Amino acid sequence: MDLVTTILQIIIALGIFNVWLLRFGKATEWRGGDARNMKEEFAVYGLPPWVMGIVGSLKVFLAACLIAGIWFPPVTRPAAAGMAVLMLGAVAMHFRVRDPVKRSLPALAMLVMSLLVAFL
Repeated sequence: MDLVTTILQIIIALGIFNVWLLRFGKATEWRGGDARNMKEEFAVYGLPPWVMGIVGSLKVFLAACLIAGIWFPPVTRPAAAGMAVLMLGAVAMHFRVRDPVKRSLPALAMLVMSLLVAFL
């Protein structure tokens, strides 16, 4: 089970780093509404820019904690639980703006993986 948890931690962290550090300003098929970048996506959700800063900082921090948790396991469960809460919010935002279900699938997958890491 430790190997599965470690693999999930890496997948979650790399996914978050990809979205928030590499693709932050780029259009993807997963963005909410007709947004072409992260700033526009948060605007589509009706959220102010400062919320984007807090959410992004928390997600990157928690992703780093998931990586650190490979060597320091006590941080893993809280980091995964925090990530699950944020991913639940992401899924809710997609539903709030009536996005097609397909657009919420990455957030839903991250939510499920985070819950598995938190509770396995």
